[in-house]
Amino acid sequence: MEESIFDRALEDQLCFEVYRSASGFGKMYNRALKEFQLTFPQYLVLLALWDEDHVYIKHIGEQLGMGIGTLNPILNRLEKQGWLTKESSLLDKRAMVVSLSEKSIHSKKAIHSAVLSEVNACNLADIDGLFLIQQLKLLNQAMNQ
Repeated sequence: MEESIFDRALEDQLCFEVYRSASGFGKMYNRALKEFQLTFPQYLVLLALWDEDHVYIKHIGEQLGMGIGTLNPILNRLEKQGWLTKESSLLDKRAMVVSLSEKSIHSKKAIHSAVLSEVNACNLADIDGLFLIQQLKLLNQAMNQ
């Protein structure tokens, strides 16, 4: 990129569109998750656990790009609400293993239905989601070098 990118109006700035999209996604997911009393970051933790259950807290943090200071309060609230359990690892007593609860396992389909309903209400049918994911992955790779 070159300096001319700064000569663009605000609405033509990549950083602004990424910011607005992230904010919009957060709001959309919060609407979808409200009935389950989940926040968007809590949902991301559940997504990670639905992919791979019984994992170290450190593994979840690495997957989500969250530090332990950010992740621990989220996990504590999820545990208090009955969405997951935490226990000391049998291999390393200092490490904690996080697992889905029955509530999480049985609510997965209902949560996904609520999210899909909200996505459909936002008229995202014309968005090429797979292409956008690929482009965002390239952007994130470049930002993390």
